[in-house]
Amino acid sequence: MLPYGRQSIAEDDVRAVTEVLRGDWLTTGPAVGLFESELARWTGGVPCVAVTSGTAALHVAYVAAGAGPGDEVITSPLTFVATAATAALRGARVVFADVQPDTGNLDPDSAAALVTGRTRAITAVDYAGHPADYDELRALTDRCGAVLIGDAAHSIGSVYKDRPVGALADLTTFSFFPTKTVTTAEGGAVAAADPGRLARAARFRNHGLVRDPVEQRDPDHGGWHQEVHDFGLNYRLPDVLCALGVSQLRRLDRFRARRAELVARYNTLLAGLPGLTLPAQRPYTSPSWHLYPVRIGDGRRREVYERMRAAGIGVQVNYLPAYWHPVFEDLGYRRGLCPAAEAYYAEQLSLPLFPDLTDAEQDRVVERLTAVLA
Repeated sequence: MLPYGRQSIAEDDVRAVTEVLRGDWLTTGPAVGLFESELARWTGGVPCVAVTSGTAALHVAYVAAGAGPGDEVITSPLTFVATAATAALRGARVVFADVQPDTGNLDPDSAAALVTGRTRAITAVDYAGHPADYDELRALTDRCGAVLIGDAAHSIGSVYKDRPVGALADLTTFSFFPTKTVTTAEGGAVAAADPGRLARAARFRNHGLVRDPVEQRDPDHGGWHQEVHDFGLNYRLPDVLCALGVSQLRRLDRFRARRAELVARYNTLLAGLPGLTLPAQRPYTSPSWHLYPVRIGDGRRREVYERMRAAGIGVQVNYLPAYWHPVFEDLGYRRGLCPAAEAYYAEQLSLPLFPDLTDAEQDRVVERLTAVLA
């Protein structure tokens, strides 16, 4: 089966991990700080906190934003459920805004219509790696006093109007799952320019521990003393995975270039194919394409999905609208809430896209898709 996404592991990655395994630190050591520094090179210098997954990054971001009971978080339903679930786990009410029909990104006008006095955060999702319209969303959060969060699980390295993802929102979250552009096997990170939010993020990912005597309430016990002022969790990303991440980040330019090359080939090879809509790209963006999301018209998406997979081509659907999950249905959310997102989902299909995909393999995908649609 040709997968829709796959990690790219080189000998440099293996050597980086082996070096840590032979060293003194497996976790909370120097590789963590090095990884965070390397990542900040891609966020325009905005400092980062490494965590155990993209889901953990979202959870930490909502903590840093101060989202909790009585608050509302506006976000897109066209995303993996964690974008909304982590806000709900904080006790906030999730409010789903619709998406733009072409990019699948959060529609700023739809979000604006849902703002209330309880809106604590607006979370954009850079669907497929294409940055959301951050200028419009920033103007909205400035008006209503909300925190702007960017779910950049798909978009590390992407650029919006000459600014890197990571420097566009108040808080930006990344994912390093194996199918993502850069992997740490499992892992994530939060970027935050505001020192207070960054400190809250760093503390929450380490049980909420306070080790600096200046900040402690009862410091006169000895060098071992540490306190918890607010509850946190163990979301520490270990050195062995951070070492893999450092090695991967040093190839991010190559990963981006190959993905862009494959997207351009798909665009050329599939242009004009009846029943198929290709992904849109705004002229002021440079996406790091995580997915190649096409839309299959005429109600044929399921047929095409099944026939492609039967032919050994691992296409995928991304994603079930978040509020269609039974957990949100049980909370009172109903279908029909975001018509554009539901229409996008009904037709969406992700074709294989990863740096090691060969031209010959891509040709096979195109030939088979063409035959199915014909």
